[in-house]
Amino acid sequence: MLVLVLVVALLAIATGAGFLGSLAGLGGGVILTPVLVLFFGIPFGEAVGASAISVLATSTTTGAAYVHDRLTDLRIGNFLQIATVPGALIGAAATVLLAHTSYVPFLLIALGVVLLSTVPGTVAMGHEESPPTSGGDRISQRLRLEGNYFDRLQRRVIHYRGQNSNQALGVMFGAGIVAGLFGIGSGVLKVLALDRALRLPMKVSTATSNFMIGVTATAGIGVLFAGNLIVPMIAAPVAIGTTLGAYGGSRLLPFLTNRLIRWVFIGILVILSVETIVRGAVSL
Repeated sequence: MLVLVLVVALLAIATGAGFLGSLAGLGGGVILTPVLVLFFGIPFGEAVGASAISVLATSTTTGAAYVHDRLTDLRIGNFLQIATVPGALIGAAATVLLAHTSYVPFLLIALGVVLLSTVPGTVAMGHEESPPTSGGDRISQRLRLEGNYFDRLQRRVIHYRGQNSNQALGVMFGAGIVAGLFGIGSGVLKVLALDRALRLPMKVSTATSNFMIGVTATAGIGVLFAGNLIVPMIAAPVAIGTTLGAYGGSRLLPFLTNRLIRWVFIGILVILSVETIVRGAVSL
């Protein structure tokens, strides 16, 4: 009976995480990792493993929908993967080494600090609906890191071109490490790199992040599986719930404004970062 209750609870939480994650480009793992540790008492390493599975489920579900809606920029996403995948392998290896040590509270605090540190800059851009277009930098011009999409709310075609490509690559490498270390897909940092460094519209940033987090998660899952941190009893209901929630979110996103999506993103960040830092501090 207790097992059934646990499975149903995990399914419900994962559905909500998948829905919010797909809207904000976070993948759901950023919600699940602290929730599984804080409220279900699941060991940190196993929570990371389940969250990594949920990230892959979110990306698989939303990827096709956002590509169909022409919101995902595959060229930009594949370009940035050259930085995220090596970072994910490094982060996942570190998780396997640290999962059963006394450093877990410090990892929780570090995760909260990473999330919280991204809030001020995102709030400053909260009023922006679409970033101004520019000539881009040398890399974006040579690789044609640009595109357009039809915004259903504004009823017009939005054009964009990537900027600050080197800065975005640096953030993406760090995002890969965070993804492997915490099993969160690092959608938080990916969206920030796409939104604030490359200066893409928030809908494009969210959709492209959802595509990228699946590749990053796949790179780390193999390492986590080898380290026995993927527990089927936890990962299975999490994957199913996340898939259901992510599908619902992917159907809703095209009808929302970029500003609203950004504020949803900010709200999730603040709540979870504070909870994670407090629980890590209490556990010391």
